[in-house]
Amino acid sequence: MNEEKVQYKKIALGGIIALVVFALSILVFTSQQAALLALIAFMVTLWTNEGLHLGVVSLLPIVLFPAFGVLDTKATALNYSNPIIYLFLGGFLLAIAVEKTNLHKWIADKILSLFPNTPRGMIFSLAMTAGLLSAILSNTTTSLLLMGIALFITDDIKLKMRFALAIAYGASVGGIITPIGTPPNLILMGIMSNKGMETIPFFQWMWMVAPLALMMFVIVSYLLSLGVPNVAIKRDSKKKSLDISQKKVLYLLGSLVFLLFINSPIEPFWGGLGINENGMLLFFGLLLFMPPLNILEWMDDKVKIPFRIMFLFGAGFAIAKAFGATGLADEIASYLVALTELPPILLLFAIAMLVTFTTEITSNTALISIMLPVIYAVAEQTGIDKTLFMMVATICASYAFMLPIATPPNAIAMSSGAVDVKSMIRYGVVLNFAGIFLIVMVAQFFWSNIL
Repeated sequence: MNEEKVQYKKIALGGIIALVVFALSILVFTSQQAALLALIAFMVTLWTNEGLHLGVVSLLPIVLFPAFGVLDTKATALNYSNPIIYLFLGGFLLAIAVEKTNLHKWIADKILSLFPNTPRGMIFSLAMTAGLLSAILSNTTTSLLLMGIALFITDDIKLKMRFALAIAYGASVGGIITPIGTPPNLILMGIMSNKGMETIPFFQWMWMVAPLALMMFVIVSYLLSLGVPNVAIKRDSKKKSLDISQKKVLYLLGSLVFLLFINSPIEPFWGGLGINENGMLLFFGLLLFMPPLNILEWMDDKVKIPFRIMFLFGAGFAIAKAFGATGLADEIASYLVALTELPPILLLFAIAMLVTFTTEITSNTALISIMLPVIYAVAEQTGIDKTLFMMVATICASYAFMLPIATPPNAIAMSSGAVDVKSMIRYGVVLNFAGIFLIVMVAQFFWSNIL
């Protein structure tokens, strides 16, 4: 009964915040736009305080947007079948196969063995392992899989804290390496597709973000390594060979990587194959159910399709659609146009700071769904590079390291019991500013020459 009362209070809090946002917004925007802002505030509150299940909240736009005259039912529901969602589904099926066959343990063991068996070596290896796995698995799954390993490496409480943070921060850093690594990346690709913009090919994306991720891996690992003792840590040195199911998944992943590589255009040398990457990933995911692979079965308990995350993507795309349809994106953009008088590099810094620190207190998926249409509208009105500025905002949404609620990996590190909020803030604030600086520098001097 107490849990039910708490749930009522959380839902009521969302309602109160929504009313306050509507009352303030109606002073500046139209009633339709104010209603949209109020509904977003209501959903973000419930996403944050978990007053309702994530999947339930993510489906609310289909009911609430038509009810309050924001979008009709068809226009809202169409966003839940965005092609990007099927790219995620294909990627997740591959991730389930990696986890089911324990291939991730083999991959983790190989990466861990590249570094010395010292606290500093373990911090570097855990951060790198979490990051590289997060490029193909969700950062939430990666953090959960590796956290147990990290906590049993040592009995030293201070080292446990650093190892746990290495996994959490490494997972966030590595999630940007591929378009499927983290939800904000997929939101960006979906919005670019909806706006008729040319989406970034898989391997071009990886080529663009690799230098940024590598520098952040070094900074994260170095920061967490400061002050650790130089003592040996024992590890299991037994070599583990791959079984037949692991080999099947590994060969499938290798084939996918090769196909993605030759499918990506490298101008002016190669125009690519022109195969749709959304369908390609879904096809490879479905191959896992077919002979001769037969790795997954639809009714298998381990094949847990993350429908709640797919609904979350749909909600994000619906919010983005509503921002454009109601004119709210253009209205907010008109207030931000003054910022475009700043030099481009300062404007990039302003966007990076805004997104990074706002993400600390709200869902990065919801935030990026709101910010990208606004940035697009500002770019339309002023002529700034849409793709460059939207890319900066998207990457910044994943690079929030200060608070447990900022990202799922941060929350998992906190729930391990090895990390306290004070330590996370102490390391996180340094990494926030380091991330902002590096993202802007890479965008200004590298991405701007590619996009």
